Amino acid sequence: MKSNLATMLAAVIAFAPCVQAAQKSAADSAAQSYPVRPIRVIVPQAPGGSNDIMARYVGGVLSERLGRQVVVDNRAGAEGMIGTELVARANPDGYTLLMASTAFTMNPAVLKKLPYDPIKDFEFVATFGRAPVVITVGPAAPVNSLKELVALAKSKPNYITMASAGGFMHFVSAMFRSHAGFTGEIALYKGGAPALIDVMSGQAHMAVATIPTSNASIRSGKVKALAVGATKRAPSLPDVPTTVEAGLPSYQADIWWAWAATGRTPASIVNKLNKEIGAILAMPETAKRFAVDSAEVWIQTPAEIRKMIPADLAKWAKVANDAGMEKR
Repeated sequence: MKSNLATMLAAVIAFAPCVQAAQKSAADSAAQSYPVRPIRVIVPQAPGGSNDIMARYVGGVLSERLGRQVVVDNRAGAEGMIGTELVARANPDGYTLLMASTAFTMNPAVLKKLPYDPIKDFEFVATFGRAPVVITVGPAAPVNSLKELVALAKSKPNYITMASAGGFMHFVSAMFRSHAGFTGEIALYKGGAPALIDVMSGQAHMAVATIPTSNASIRSGKVKALAVGATKRAPSLPDVPTTVEAGLPSYQADIWWAWAATGRTPASIVNKLNKEIGAILAMPETAKRFAVDSAEVWIQTPAEIRKMIPADLAKWAKVANDAGMEKR
């Protein structure tokens, strides 16, 4: 009996490398033919925001290069966690991607329970851009400068309502409130675009928004831009002062955008996507398109992003602590 068991065990051990080799061969074959069907990019925010805008631009060009449709699927809600969890639980085959942004590394600092692990459950494909925030108020607001806004907010405790989409907007709003030294409510919406709509109508007093989300509204006069949260002026908003020029030099913030795949997605697929996105970012027309919204092209390898994510998680945990943001 013992002899039979030993023989069976030896056979299993001998067969294991063959199984592993077959699995690797199948994965390599799938990667070489990838993609053979449409790719879905999950945007965990509402349509019209910067994540949506960037996903649709890069996805559109990628569709042309790969000869397969790249479909943008907006899954807003729960401060981005609904769409993010959907990707975390998807098949690791490269056909379901996440449109991630700075909010991806912010949420763990203020949310007690995440339905996914921000490091273990994802393979990071590529970053492709970043842009500063802009402080906006409604067209009928009785202020025309950052100093006037801060003075009004300080003169009326808890008067100012800041429109936010949670995640990134919640953080940069709380940071602004802390740096400017006033009290006021941060109202949550499902995306940056819905948040701005209430600023336009006067339902909310202000929003710290991304430039891609707010640019068209600023140019049309639907909202007023008071300052850009950076040390240099935004190319698409040359007449808007920086927070340094406007008297609040301590406040600066920007958003980055990246794509991530489900954890355990084959490295060959991740690297192929990174190479294709890198080629898109190298196109002169991409730089011109990004510049329209004062975004700069920014490409990183999967290995570089994997180093960046933990550093960003630590950075925003400190910001949350310094701003007195409690976990909920």
